[in-house]
Amino acid sequence: MEIVMPRKQSLKYQVQDIALDITWSKIASRYFGKSSSWIYHKLNGIDGNGKPTEFSDEERVQLKNSLFDLSDRIRNTAYQIE
Repeated sequence: MEIVMPRKQSLKYQVQDIALDITWSKIASRYFGKSSSWIYHKLNGIDGNGKPTEFSDEERVQLKNSLFDLSDRIRNTAYQIE
């Protein structure tokens, strides 16, 4: 009997709900100090040379925290609207 582990969903799939509403180049620049092509390559899983790439565990945590920070900033801005 073979045990099949569920395949982990890609990060691009996980962020699809907000993908078009986010300026990924700003996140790359503000939170990672990287270029827009860097984050798009990471999201697409292929680097500039056509080789597979992905976010490291540390980068995943950093991305998660950047999205939390952005959501806090959006919420704070919304509260200021009168």
